[in-house]
Amino acid sequence: MLRSGHAAAPGRRRSARKMRPPWARFSAWLECVCVVTFDLELGQALEAVYPQDVKLTEKEVRSTAHASYPDVLYTFPWALGDTQFSFRLRQSVGRGPRGVWFEDSDAYNRDAPVTMQASSHLYGYVYFRQVKDDTVKRGYFQKSVVLVSRLPLVRLFQSVLQVIAPEYFKLEPCLEEVCHEIDKWPTPTPGHTLLLPCMGEVIKVSFAISFNNTLGFFLSVMCKCIERSLRPAPLVLPSCHEQDFFQCFQSMLVHVQMLWELMLLGEPVVVMAPSPAVCSETVLALVSSVAPLKYCCDFRPYFTIHDSEFKEYTTRTQAPPSVILGVTNPFFLKTFQCWPHVIRLGELKMSVDLPKQLKMKKLAKLKTLDAKPGVYTAYKTFLHKDKALVRRLLKGIQRKRPSEVQSAILRRYLLELTQSFIIPLERYLVSLMPLQRSISPWKTPPPISPFNQEEFIATLEHAGPQLTSVLKGDWLGLYRRFFRSVNFDGWYRLRHREMTQKVESLHLQVICDADLLSWTRDKSEVEIVDLILKLREKLVRKHMHVCEFKLLEKLELSIQSIISSLPQDLQALLHRD
Repeated sequence: MLRSGHAAAPGRRRSARKMRPPWARFSAWLECVCVVTFDLELGQALEAVYPQDVKLTEKEVRSTAHASYPDVLYTFPWALGDTQFSFRLRQSVGRGPRGVWFEDSDAYNRDAPVTMQASSHLYGYVYFRQVKDDTVKRGYFQKSVVLVSRLPLVRLFQSVLQVIAPEYFKLEPCLEEVCHEIDKWPTPTPGHTLLLPCMGEVIKVSFAISFNNTLGFFLSVMCKCIERSLRPAPLVLPSCHEQDFFQCFQSMLVHVQMLWELMLLGEPVVVMAPSPAVCSETVLALVSSVAPLKYCCDFRPYFTIHDSEFKEYTTRTQAPPSVILGVTNPFFLKTFQCWPHVIRLGELKMSVDLPKQLKMKKLAKLKTLDAKPGVYTAYKTFLHKDKALVRRLLKGIQRKRPSEVQSAILRRYLLELTQSFIIPLERYLVSLMPLQRSISPWKTPPPISPFNQEEFIATLEHAGPQLTSVLKGDWLGLYRRFFRSVNFDGWYRLRHREMTQKVESLHLQVICDADLLSWTRDKSEVEIVDLILKLREKLVRKHMHVCEFKLLEKLELSIQSIISSLPQDLQALLHRD
């Protein structure tokens, strides 16, 4: 290992480069690039995978192939041209991530907002083309280029596909070159601005931390073409991971709060849309509506009857699971009659006219295939409707307010609503932490107090959501229902792990500040050796913050000074260990 301040020899630098695992940087962004085609005998089939050494399981191959094609009823001759959408699927058991970056991606997830965090699931970003072609037996050219990744950066990867997919349809060998190009990209790092070259263009991705950390990170993506004739201004995309929020919700504005409650409580929801693009965008918008709370339930932006979890999600022998499914096949109308919440959408079209709002409908009316667009549910909201928000957004349409501004208004409203709900929970969690003065260097730190639901409810009278939100309603009932949800369980587990790490960090700080050598002077050798072994356990820590490295260095020096005070035979034994 090189000591700080000393440069590596040229030969050593070359050997370090050689030791870098193959496709290390590529795998920080993508698992693989796939090409899916339609085989007359097999149906949807995986035609090619890049890099070529990627080994997908049979289940992953089958799931990726079926999810990368619009469902059979959508692929009519009238559905010509290009379309983009996304899907999400489970990784097969026993197959870990390809790259070393994902084996230690906790640092990235710690700094990234919840809507951008790396996942154990696989995301697929699809560019599908269907055009008339008399040279093909079916009469139509149908093919998809798919980027498979663990990162939910939908806008970034859709932008990459808009560059590479049209070129691939003209010149097939380009995908392998693109993989080599991505393998030279820097790793994704929140807080940094990255330049990502892609087939003659450069995508500038700025993972910039906002001035208010509670609002998360704001990302801007700028794509500019490096050509002899430079464009006067770069193409600027609003975000790396966010979709057009307002467009997704424009026909459901009067139900925004109800949809927010359904997401908060992890209710089973089916989104039925006329195309994969509409349903996948809507599902992702619903999931992100509860940010900065992490949506811990499963969600499938695009789900087909060929999905490996189809039987699991459509069984009628048990209650529907906590999942959001985006579907296009009308067959699901009959299949999901027992589900409590079904959203049937029409085609999303931005218009200067007031969008026709979906009406609440009874689930019994969902039996026919020609069921009209609407929100089919019997759910009663806990909170009263904020009519001022709806009026503001509808007035914005009349005044031709840009969709980006409308999206910002809606996102901010939902963000503040979520924060009003979460802040009392966060405040109560702080009270469960042991007092810093109770943490001693000579004892195991005291445990974190358990979460008591009734004790928390009692705090709401004076420190509840009413301090930050004007909304009236049954907040207590909403919290009690939230406690039974997967989202509460996921939120509490995450916060408890963070609090445990905080207590360990405080304990480490107290130990480093103590005079350990003086304490050992009147202690037996057995007690001193026991102390050394316990202190060494502190040195083996995962998920450390940068500030803790200096504490560990200080602790290492303290351990060495204690060992030096012991007899030579014990010193030799401890150094050997």
